[in-house]
Amino acid sequence: MKKTIALWAALTAAALLVTGCTAERPPAAPVPAPAPPTSSAPTSSAPTPSRPAAESGAPGAPAEAAAYRKWGLKPFAAPPAPPAVKPVVRKPGQPVPVISDIPTDEKIVFLTIDDGAEKDPGFVTMMKELKVPFTMFLTDSAIRTDYAYFSPLVAQGHGVANHTLTHPNLRTLSPEAQRREICGQQEKLKERYGTAPRLFRPPYGNWNEATRTAAGTCGVDAIVLWRESMQIRDMQYQRGDRKLHPGDIVLAHFRGPSELKGRTMTEMTATMLRRIQEQGFTVARLEDYV
Repeated sequence: MKKTIALWAALTAAALLVTGCTAERPPAAPVPAPAPPTSSAPTSSAPTPSRPAAESGAPGAPAEAAAYRKWGLKPFAAPPAPPAVKPVVRKPGQPVPVISDIPTDEKIVFLTIDDGAEKDPGFVTMMKELKVPFTMFLTDSAIRTDYAYFSPLVAQGHGVANHTLTHPNLRTLSPEAQRREICGQQEKLKERYGTAPRLFRPPYGNWNEATRTAAGTCGVDAIVLWRESMQIRDMQYQRGDRKLHPGDIVLAHFRGPSELKGRTMTEMTATMLRRIQEQGFTVARLEDYV
């Protein structure tokens, strides 16, 4: 029996020597780092391409959180992927659609900022850091003193839309005068920022069928109204429940301390974003849905 055991042990040792396998020994002292993993045994600490940046510790996640803290906010949840088919489309031969919200069940809203009178450099910095999408509905009489102010916002990817040349009440104008206001601003915005706008907002929200006809001849795909408007410290709601609803379009203005009772454009914007977060919504890009 002893001879048999000794013979088996000798054969096992020889086999281990030939295959290169060795018996694993505990280290005599702790080592500073584990041995590199083999391809057959990956570790869970290394990020994989499918993991989001916030989980993998990518540099962008802490930087984003820091930028939001700077403005007294928390980062927004990422909006859902844009729909494969836009829910608002101008059909051939049909009047230009008039919208106040977007048909969706997602908890998203859309930010729009009108006129362009206030040109706060801090707002350009704020939008660059927060990367919250919005659409600018610009009036030429408000922006002509400093067209260049809006160029960095355009470069950041924010939408440029039409808000007429001189901000009149369109319902008081003839059809031809309406067309001049809308088409004239289309041409100016294309010249200044490179692309003719697809979206139009009538000043004061006032429009009639002549407005729709004029907008259509000027290449507009939708007339955009709103469901909520941002005031100095809170939102003004059109619905009785005083709540945001999925797909709502929110109106704000390029305003400064003289119109905001001493508050700045960035303070008003931060308050608006906070109100949206408090109701559990995030912000999506309007042009992805219209």
